[in-house]
Amino acid sequence: MSGLEFAVLSLTVVLASCLQGSIGFGMGMVAAPIVALLDPGLLPGMLIILALLMTMAVAIRERAAINLRGAGWALIGRLPGTAIGAYLVAILPHRWLALLLAAVVLLGVALASFGWRPVPTPRAVITAGAASGLLGTATSIGGPPMALVWQGSSGARLRATMSAFFLVGSAVSLAGLALAGAVDRHVLSTTLAFVPAVGVGYVLSRYVNLFLTKERLRWTGVGISCFGAVLLIVDQIR
Repeated sequence: MSGLEFAVLSLTVVLASCLQGSIGFGMGMVAAPIVALLDPGLLPGMLIILALLMTMAVAIRERAAINLRGAGWALIGRLPGTAIGAYLVAILPHRWLALLLAAVVLLGVALASFGWRPVPTPRAVITAGAASGLLGTATSIGGPPMALVWQGSSGARLRATMSAFFLVGSAVSLAGLALAGAVDRHVLSTTLAFVPAVGVGYVLSRYVNLFLTKERLRWTGVGISCFGAVLLIVDQIR
């Protein structure tokens, strides 16, 4: 990775971490298309590890607002979804994973744009948890299903509950990827270099929350995600 690529990816991780800390999701949607363009071998392991660190920090910061019951239902679905996602990582080539990643991002953008708001019943939350586990493990983008089902929650409650869910879910996904042989020394060493960028994003999120509304942050993430997904598709088909 060149110096310029490292700088671009560091800035991307800062922005993605800031978004994650502000609205409870978004790291994978923002950063994954850029990582896939620069070094697809880092996916999904690198972003799952960085997301694990970020969600731990946010869950501790917002612990009083966590909806434990909702997070519990979601985790019931996460386990089987994770197993399927780890299997896909083991059998699919990077090209197909990259295209799957782009499709997931664009689907999330479309659903957000049309304003679909599912009712967060236990069945809906379990289903969303399963989809999040599959997509999060296979592509590092597990946020959209949970964001859709919990989008009626307040800012603090949404951030806290999403972070608690992803803290446990990301750990499970990481274990599944490790068993599938998808987390090697290259992934670990490169991820370590971007941990400071996560810290910067976390600090920024605390200040951003004071000035920007959840809606503005959400649409910022959606716009950047859409741009990155389109770039990724163009790179894969040329």
